[in-house]
Amino acid sequence: MPDPATGPAEQLRGIDAAGLLRTLHPLESSAGVRVTRDGAELWNFASNDYLGLASHPRVIDALVEGARRFGAGSTASRLVCGTQPPHVALEQALAEAKQCEAALVFSSGSATATGVIPAVVGEGDVVLIDRLSHACLIDAAKLSGARLRVFPHNDMRRLADLLATCRAKSADCRILIVTESVFSMDGDVCPLRELTDLADEHSALLLVDEAHGFGVIGGSGMGLAEREGLQQRITFQMGTLGKAAGTGGGYLAASRDWIELIINRARTFIYSTAMPPAQACAAHEALRIIRSAEGAELRERLHANVARISTAPAAIVPVVLGTNEAVIETSAALAREGFLVPAIRYPTVPRGTARLRISLCATNPPAAIDALQSALDRIRRG
Repeated sequence: MPDPATGPAEQLRGIDAAGLLRTLHPLESSAGVRVTRDGAELWNFASNDYLGLASHPRVIDALVEGARRFGAGSTASRLVCGTQPPHVALEQALAEAKQCEAALVFSSGSATATGVIPAVVGEGDVVLIDRLSHACLIDAAKLSGARLRVFPHNDMRRLADLLATCRAKSADCRILIVTESVFSMDGDVCPLRELTDLADEHSALLLVDEAHGFGVIGGSGMGLAEREGLQQRITFQMGTLGKAAGTGGGYLAASRDWIELIINRARTFIYSTAMPPAQACAAHEALRIIRSAEGAELRERLHANVARISTAPAAIVPVVLGTNEAVIETSAALAREGFLVPAIRYPTVPRGTARLRISLCATNPPAAIDALQSALDRIRRG
């Protein structure tokens, strides 16, 4: 923890000395498959726009038409006068797609997590969370006031032991299991069927964040839960509309009773200006594309691109280099070769596991992927 008496400049020097300083690097172009940064044109392997929908003409047209009809902003929180027809239509479409009774949209995926988890559990309850879950899920669990227990990544034996211990201590407390479907920095998936069975066995609630599965996995792109046929057995399906959907905002799909309770308790929902209605229009159009034959074709193209360099189940390919120095130097060397690949360091990933995070998209030309692999091999050989 920083010394309260230490000024920000000194703290920044300490961060820099540890190889952990972050700075903003604005693009001089849109964040498409080719980007311009610092005057250089780069192939973009940093984006979460997995299907290329951020620049899809139908999504852009929906955004523009939505702004014309409903204005640039929602003007208020959802419970005041911020709920407009596009919000209702999007939520109904998400509920249908996720095979749930109801859905609710938030301003971001992070706001979804930090609103939902403290609305569901509190003092006297327990949250059991995978060690590699996203920071917003961990922060939300801490905010809830529930007892937080972290289990090793995808370790179902340890989770089963924790569930048995917690349930033995209290037959009445709420136990919430929290995980991601596709882990954002490792690109692997959770053992969802085992998680669902354990939740049922111990009368626990299960929250699955499909941030990196939504649009990418499943017959209609609804994520790992759809692929495994488990959507109706998961208490809370959450995710973001800012990745494969190419727009912005977050969502939760659940039973109608849970959604009504969250409307009444989630502070990030109650006390935040609503998602702009035009954004809801764009997200709804993106959802239509994801679930269509065109969406299936884009997913097929995405997975073919991934297969050129990895056996990863989704769109994220990590290259673990270990040290901060190695990953920063390699990322910079790739930029000189014409590739934008981010260097990921602590605290985003555990110490000693600094890595490149390669994100593949349906729109990446195969030749660019092959060239990236060749450049990476050449740089690592020295």
